[in-house]
Amino acid sequence: MASSYVFLVPPDDQRQDTRTIRDGFSWLAFFFPWIWLLAHRLWLHAIIAFVLQAISGVLMEQPGFGPAGLALAFAVNLFVGFEGQNFRIRNLASRGWREEAAIGASSIDLAEEIYFSNIETGANLKAPEWNQASGPQAQQGNSTSLGLFGFDGGRK
Repeated sequence: MASSYVFLVPPDDQRQDTRTIRDGFSWLAFFFPWIWLLAHRLWLHAIIAFVLQAISGVLMEQPGFGPAGLALAFAVNLFVGFEGQNFRIRNLASRGWREEAAIGASSIDLAEEIYFSNIETGANLKAPEWNQASGPQAQQGNSTSLGLFGFDGGRK
């Protein structure tokens, strides 16, 4: 299964300091949200997650509010699990780091190999612009797609 990896370059454009962050769900962030946020220096996010989990703990102890407290705790865990990596990316972007590329690959090693091989060869990381071919291939044909519609959008 392929994941998406985001490459962030520091403000001084030092390629050896490029950070690679997998854009996706984080199990550690799900199970230990505020600890994971602290480990990644997301102080405000960690405080908010801690306070919300403390509130959920107090709610779970109150008669009749147990399910609400459990739902709040689960919601915090789920939210940090899904959005934690995005918090990291936005935190770095606010400090001047810029998003250089997003590469889909089966592993971080493969994504880094693709990214750095394009950097070293000077290849363009942008998607190529497809130009219309000239000559006989450029003319619209009378072929149909599955026998229902022509390529020009009209019904046969």
